Amino acid sequence: MAASVTLKSIIDEFNLEEITSFGNTDSITITVADVTRPGLQLTGFFDHFGPDRIQLIGNQEMAYLAHLSEEERLKCLDGLFSKNIPCLIVSRHHDVFKEIVTCSKRYQIPLLRTDESTSTFMSSLIKHLNVDLAPETTLHGVLVEIYGEGVLMLGESGVGKSETAMELVKRGHRLIADDLVEVRRVSDTTLVGQAPEIIRYLIEMRGIGILDVKELYGVSSVKMQESINFVINLELWDEDKIYERLGISEEYTEILGIQVPSITIPVRPGRNLAIILEVAAINFRQKQMGYNAAQALTERLFGNREEV
Repeated sequence: MAASVTLKSIIDEFNLEEITSFGNTDSITITVADVTRPGLQLTGFFDHFGPDRIQLIGNQEMAYLAHLSEEERLKCLDGLFSKNIPCLIVSRHHDVFKEIVTCSKRYQIPLLRTDESTSTFMSSLIKHLNVDLAPETTLHGVLVEIYGEGVLMLGESGVGKSETAMELVKRGHRLIADDLVEVRRVSDTTLVGQAPEIIRYLIEMRGIGILDVKELYGVSSVKMQESINFVINLELWDEDKIYERLGISEEYTEILGIQVPSITIPVRPGRNLAIILEVAAINFRQKQMGYNAAQALTERLFGNREEV
């Protein structure tokens, strides 16, 4: 099923004025993030027109309509509204022609207005829709922000993800989601994660129960959402498995078609996972800035051999 948002949620988010309302904004759904400024359509040209997009008019469109007679204005607006568009939004708090109101009522299509400039509102709306309509999935894991990096911990239940997250919070880092992480692909290279609203800021500690991190440690200990920059796979130590010791090879975890840099950390008693994750986050950032300690060591070794 394709992702969608209701027109009412957009009205509430951007505090839009409802010039005409027919009680149907809850049932009108938006499924595409594109927004159209119907300049050509007002002249009667509808080739490649997307009627499922929000329509936005500003200075140019209003100036064009002002040059038309009432009869011509009604005809061109009727052509636009008859395409069953989801709504028409007027920017810059322009006074609305009576012909726009007439067509809105004729086709029961909401007419809305904003005080924002056309370009500013359009960019904000598209950004909002790109997030809300992005492909998404839910992962069993913990998302934390460590030194500004969004780190997603994955692993089997009971491996220690929540306990590690709590220790990281105590060390000054921030919790985004525990147990369930809603992940959205907001661009071809960017994943954003957040907690389901019902468990936001909550964390489960076995033996203690449910804790509210925001109430325990304050608003600086939590964050609503965060980009997923790095994945750490936690697994119980396997004596028969050979783990990476130098960090030369690159490992990735695929989420929603995006390859996210990752590492696998074995867990066993005595290992301080919070410190290990802090070091992993710093090392990841260092690699992103162009320095890899393992490669530097390799170059030193080969350099010494060549000198000999």
